[in-house]
Amino acid sequence: MKKTTGVALVTGASRGVGQGIAEALGATGMTVYVTGRSAKPGAQLFRGEALHGTVFETAEAITAAGGHGIAVVCDHGDDEQVRALMARIEEEQGGLDILVNNALTIDDSLTEPGPFWSKPLSLVRMLDVGLRSSYVASYYAAPLLIRRKGLVVFTSSFGAGCYMHGPAYGAQKAGGDKMASDMAVDFEPHEVTVVSLWLGMQLTQRSELASKAHEGTYEQFRQVAETPHFNGRLISALWRDPERQRLSGQTLVSAELAQGYGVRDRDERQPISWREQLGGPRPFHPARIG
Repeated sequence: MKKTTGVALVTGASRGVGQGIAEALGATGMTVYVTGRSAKPGAQLFRGEALHGTVFETAEAITAAGGHGIAVVCDHGDDEQVRALMARIEEEQGGLDILVNNALTIDDSLTEPGPFWSKPLSLVRMLDVGLRSSYVASYYAAPLLIRRKGLVVFTSSFGAGCYMHGPAYGAQKAGGDKMASDMAVDFEPHEVTVVSLWLGMQLTQRSELASKAHEGTYEQFRQVAETPHFNGRLISALWRDPERQRLSGQTLVSAELAQGYGVRDRDERQPISWREQLGGPRPFHPARIG
């Protein structure tokens, strides 16, 4: 991967998708700030098992990969902590090249069968730390991104377009797609690119544990799943594209965009698009009412 420089912020990067994206960006030589609430190993459980990873371990992995990892313990449900985070980045770096809105609260019951009213009401917190938190992070990061003509990425899912894990999950993903589209309009005069990426199923510890709990349900997906590092490589390629502004405001399928950039996964495998099975993003109407 071509070495480059720049400053990125990946929210929700203690483990899983955020961790992989952050490490892949670090492998290009970037300075990468990573946020999350996990400061102690094993502090968070999923189905009774400890989840690996902390923001400090992610920062160390970024530095080991060739970048500069900076860990910040941050609760994205607290607006003041997010404001302070952006103030720190401004003081230390003067600007921001990439913001990856990835922070998301996930309840253990997310993949359980049954209607939404039979599950814990806590699932709705995805609209707080997930949708609202992405707005807040983008709000406070905007001046820093404008200085660098940066890139904002929302990590989304095919669940934005089909039934997947229930209405709270679907609303969070679909809301992020629309938020990216509308933010792109506001950022357009400043040449800040905003996209939402539909990731395929991710090879993470959490997805592995969920698959074990529902044997056979997700096996087809896991056989062709993406690693989080793949999406980090893709985001890096998008940022380095001098014509990336042509994509601003769009919701894009990671696997499809990667083919255009020649980006492959860690094992040189080309991830597939699930458009035929699960549908594709629908473009928003170009009308603009101020």
